[in-house]
Amino acid sequence: MAKQEDDFKKVISHAKEYGYVFQSSEIYDGLSAVYDYAQNGAELKKNIREYWWKAMVQLNDNIVGLDAAIFMHPTTWKASGHVDAFSDPLIDNKDSKKRYRADVLVEDYVAKIEGKIEKEVKKATKRFGDAFDKEQFLATNQRVVDYQEKATTILKRLGKSLEKEDLADVKKLIEELEIACPMSGSKNWTDVKQFNLMFGTKLGASAETAMDLYLRPETAQGIFVNFLNVQKTSRMKIPFGIAQTGKAFRNEIVARQFIFRMREFEQMEMQFFIKPGSQKEWYGHWKEHRMKWHLSLGMGEDNYRFHDHEKLAHYADAAADIEFRFPFGFKELEGIHSRTDFDLSKHQEFSGKKLQYFDTDENKNYVPYVVETSIGLDRMFLAVFSNSLQEEELENGTTRTVLKLPAVLAPTKAAVFPLVKKDGLPELAHEIIDDLKWDFNVLYDQKDAVGRRYRRQDANGTPFCITVDHQSLEDKTVTIRHRDTMEQQRVAISDVKSIIHKEVDMKSWLMKMK
Repeated sequence: MAKQEDDFKKVISHAKEYGYVFQSSEIYDGLSAVYDYAQNGAELKKNIREYWWKAMVQLNDNIVGLDAAIFMHPTTWKASGHVDAFSDPLIDNKDSKKRYRADVLVEDYVAKIEGKIEKEVKKATKRFGDAFDKEQFLATNQRVVDYQEKATTILKRLGKSLEKEDLADVKKLIEELEIACPMSGSKNWTDVKQFNLMFGTKLGASAETAMDLYLRPETAQGIFVNFLNVQKTSRMKIPFGIAQTGKAFRNEIVARQFIFRMREFEQMEMQFFIKPGSQKEWYGHWKEHRMKWHLSLGMGEDNYRFHDHEKLAHYADAAADIEFRFPFGFKELEGIHSRTDFDLSKHQEFSGKKLQYFDTDENKNYVPYVVETSIGLDRMFLAVFSNSLQEEELENGTTRTVLKLPAVLAPTKAAVFPLVKKDGLPELAHEIIDDLKWDFNVLYDQKDAVGRRYRRQDANGTPFCITVDHQSLEDKTVTIRHRDTMEQQRVAISDVKSIIHKEVDMKSWLMKMK
């Protein structure tokens, strides 16, 4: 656990040092759980968003995009259930005066059990080598089986208690597990209480006439209220989807773990409208399809897993998370939910407007069912960034810090160096940049020795470094260096663009989904 915390601190420190993420309003001591994306972070975030949008909208002829307003009529949130049911179970420690999400305390306890299982697997892997059968070990090793049963029992009980809103049993579970306050070690807990997460605001010119509004806690409702508008204007036939990216706001009391849980965050969601009765098939389809999207980035199959929900939301008949191995353990990255017809039916009821689809094949109207995929852009950013940050020992005994971002997502695709600041080398370097910048985000760097510049760009995640030297003036060739392998090649300047394009082209990465 101490190593995990140390690794995570390095992630946070590196994100600031290399211009990826800053604390918001830092000169005024900042705001808790609110962050700004710096020059490189804004580029990485944009690239992740575009990678999702191309895969979700551009490559699917039955999915279209939307950009709904953050402000929505307040009845929207009454209809969706957010006014009455959008809350977290919170518990206070009487001694430390710190507040925690009760379910997260229990989940963290289970994560420690899972950590013990991983240790047993690592020990067995080392002991048996190539002969090690992980599945058989997990199924037959009694200590591991006991750990797994304990973790499953705890999560099932937590899920049932939350589903029945039996908050007294949630507290009882925390006490039985002897869970202590992470800050003080105290086990002196208050009762568990529900806390609504929506931010309230006002709309109007004067306090007397202003309407009470909410900052949207999710982007999905903007899609549902526009379902008929989109369907009719685009003449879409079921099954079809509506995708959206945008900001959402939640008054998280226990916001933590850097950009993993924030009060202002961005979602990438798609609501897929289907014929009632077909939800099981489409739910399975989108689980498989979304996992393929994640794996296309090459961040390691072992870093992902599915987690089927024990406790279902009030609108769902099936739900699963794609979890990712963050520096602090496996946590939710994306959710796939079968939402039934809850949303459209509720908005139809509260608005008095029909939100139905006329099926020409069956010659009848019905309220469509929905399968949702929803991923946090900020969490995806953290997954990519934390997984990419590595310390490597080199053959000469030194180490290098390298940010091995998937090249398709890297903020800067190439850095161009003149070997020296004279003899016409800077001018040629700028000529190369002027050509490349029409296709890629590139930068010029002439400060320090070339070796230091390489290290700086390694740590910044830049896939290619291009060095212009005196030979370049004679034969129009340059040295191109690959970040991940540190391999250097002598290539014609005219070939540089195609070499970079081959590595960073979005098409070649997304083709892996097939």
